[in-house]
Amino acid sequence: MGNFIHLRVHSDYSIYDSLLKAKEIPQIASEKKMPAVALTDASNLFGLIRFYRECLSLGIQPLIGADLNVMVDHGLVKSTFLATSNLGYRQLIRLISDSWTIYREKVIPVVPFDRLKESTTDLISLSGGIWGEIGYLVRDGGSKSSQKALESWISVFEDRFYLEISRLGFSGEYIYIDKAVEMSEKNQIPLLATNYVCFCEESDFEAHETRVAIHDGVVLSDPNRKKNYTRQQFFKSAEQMQELFSDLPDSCANTEQIALRSGVVLSLDEPSLPEYPIPPNQTLEQFFRQTSEKGLKKRLSELRFKNRQKPENGVFEYKKRLDREISIILEMGFPGYFLIVMDFIRWARKSNIPVGPGRGSGAGSCVAWALEITDLDPLDHDLLFERFLNPERVSLPDFDIDFCVLGRDQVIDYVVKRYGKSSVSQIVTFGTLAARAVVRDVTRVQGKPYGLGDKIAKLIPSEVGINLKTAFAKEQFLKDFVES
Repeated sequence: MGNFIHLRVHSDYSIYDSLLKAKEIPQIASEKKMPAVALTDASNLFGLIRFYRECLSLGIQPLIGADLNVMVDHGLVKSTFLATSNLGYRQLIRLISDSWTIYREKVIPVVPFDRLKESTTDLISLSGGIWGEIGYLVRDGGSKSSQKALESWISVFEDRFYLEISRLGFSGEYIYIDKAVEMSEKNQIPLLATNYVCFCEESDFEAHETRVAIHDGVVLSDPNRKKNYTRQQFFKSAEQMQELFSDLPDSCANTEQIALRSGVVLSLDEPSLPEYPIPPNQTLEQFFRQTSEKGLKKRLSELRFKNRQKPENGVFEYKKRLDREISIILEMGFPGYFLIVMDFIRWARKSNIPVGPGRGSGAGSCVAWALEITDLDPLDHDLLFERFLNPERVSLPDFDIDFCVLGRDQVIDYVVKRYGKSSVSQIVTFGTLAARAVVRDVTRVQGKPYGLGDKIAKLIPSEVGINLKTAFAKEQFLKDFVES
């Protein structure tokens, strides 16, 4: 391994806190010849999958963690937690979930210190540097209280606790480092060098400051603007970090030890569905086929009644299409998914909750029509099943279902009660800055004349996307853009 590994890196999923995309972080680590790198976004794991996949593709060891707000006696402090195993990964997920759903204070996710005493056996804790409890107490002049705080953290994490130090140019940093070195020697607690990475190169600092100013709603020239970052928070190479901590070489070497202690292996692209209750003495596959065939028979009877004649497409064509779809669904292992969707749609209709007729590629399924998931006859409308499910491109089916907004929560509650709370989740969406909006915001925070951003934005085709790093970079950007 190398001699330094970044263990505190934020992506743009930490909102305004970073310019780095989750997928870019492993690429930068690879370019700088680092064998491992951590992603430790603020109270979330949103970028984890993209980060993890890219790490594996580049032969980089992914280290999984998060920066959390911890409530201690003295107030709110920060600490970084890294998972050492799959159990630790699940413990981290639970901590993050609890911070948002149980302990949140207004819009801030919080973890009480006492909560850390529960189920953190496979988590490594970094002290948080000057932003942690010990750093706060040291800078506040509390020598005895900082020692007591250290003992409290050690009592929870034992040999999984590290005194974090960084040299980023913040006030009180050197006072804290001197004390941290003293406490490390006295208590035999290892020091750990980090750099709290928020952008790639030092030259990206102005871009990052612009992004922060956009978020805070201030202009860059405001003398009262809070400056919570320094230009040193870039992705330094191992050599740069070793030189920075040449007086404390073990603090860099210890980053290797954390990488060696970590071994999270995620199972991706393996659908995990709750079990649909089926009658005794039947397999899921048998019940699925039987229910689908019975449903098709009912649908064809309805067509005959409405038209008082046979369907335009012969009965044989419907049965042939149904058999082909059933074979593909069984081969791909998705019969339970269709039955579960059928179940909650039927419940919604029985509960007088309006349900849409079906849209998207799912409307091309004869099985979905037979199970009354959709109300569109796919043969009558020449719809293709392969747009929904294709054995050559295996992916979990995704029905687009519309429920009346007044009954939507009732449907979710039904699914939770029937299949268990741990089997149900909702999909998150993320907002991004579009090209035109970026130009308007950049002109505003850079103090350009009012309306200039709108004029420039109108010159940008709606389909054009501007690289945020370029757009945020420097004031010269606007001049260059107009001239081009």
